[in-house]
Amino acid sequence: MHDRARLSAVMICGAGHSGSTLLGMVLGSHSDTFYMGEGGKARYLGDEKKPLRKRVCKICGEDCPVWAGFQWDGSTPLYAQVAAHVGKSVIIDSTKDERWIETRAAEVRAGGGTPVLLLLSRDGRAVVNSRLRKYPDRDPAEQIQAWVDKMATSQALFDAFDGPKMRIRYEDLAENTEATLKALCDLIGLDYQPAMANFAAVEHHVLGGNSGTQFIAARSRYEDPDEAFVSLGSRTRDYYENHSGQIELDLRWMQEMKPEHRALFEQMAATANAPFRWGD
Repeated sequence: MHDRARLSAVMICGAGHSGSTLLGMVLGSHSDTFYMGEGGKARYLGDEKKPLRKRVCKICGEDCPVWAGFQWDGSTPLYAQVAAHVGKSVIIDSTKDERWIETRAAEVRAGGGTPVLLLLSRDGRAVVNSRLRKYPDRDPAEQIQAWVDKMATSQALFDAFDGPKMRIRYEDLAENTEATLKALCDLIGLDYQPAMANFAAVEHHVLGGNSGTQFIAARSRYEDPDEAFVSLGSRTRDYYENHSGQIELDLRWMQEMKPEHRALFEQMAATANAPFRWGD
C-alpha cells in the first residue's frame, strides 16, 4: 500500500510516439495517482503567447477543473504543488526531456519523496512511421536518426538514475497488460487495481500528449466527442473513431511504412533497434 503522506513521482522517458500517453493514462487510472500528461507544459499555463493546445488541458480545454487557474512559478517543487492541488500522492509525468527529468527528480528527493523512472520503448519502425504519418514532409533519414539519438540519451539517463526504475515495452503493455501493470504497481508501491486497464472509463486532465489516445478517453466522457477540446487530424480520425476503447496493440506501421523507408531504417538503425524489434 502506498504511503499517502509521501510523494512519489513517476517520470517516463524514451522517444515520443512510443505510447507514453497511453502508459500515463493507464497508470493515472489508479485511485492513488494523477497523470499530468507532459508536465513540462505547466510552464505554459496562462501564457497567451503559446498556442492554446499547449497551455490548456487537452481534453477539457480552458474550462478544466484541474488546470484552469493553476499557476506554477517555475521554482516551487512542481509535483508537490500538483499533488496538493489534486489530493493524490503519486504524480505521473511523460515529459521525456532528460534535463527536465533530472531537475524534477532532484526536487522530489530534496522534499523527502521518491522519484521513479520508466524507460518506455517501442519498435523503432513503428515510432518512425508514426512520425512520418504526422509529419509527412519531414526527411525520413532525420526522423530515423532522431529516434536513434533519443533512445541513446534516454538509456544514458536510465543507467545513471538513482532510484526505482524499470524498462517497459509498449508491446508488452498492450499484449501482456496485467503482468506489466502488476510489475509497475510493485515498483511504485501501489496495490494493483485491475480497473486501471480500463483507462477510458476514468476522467483525465492532461497537458500535451497524443491526441488519439486522449480522444478515446474523451469519447467515453462526452456524449458528443466533438464537445471535447481534443481533435483528430484526417490521417488518424478513422483509426481512433473506430477504436474499441481498450488497450490495443497498434500495428499500423506494418501496412503503412513504405518499403523504401523500411530499407532506410534497416540501413541506419537495425543495430539500435535490435533490443526493441517486434513482430518479425
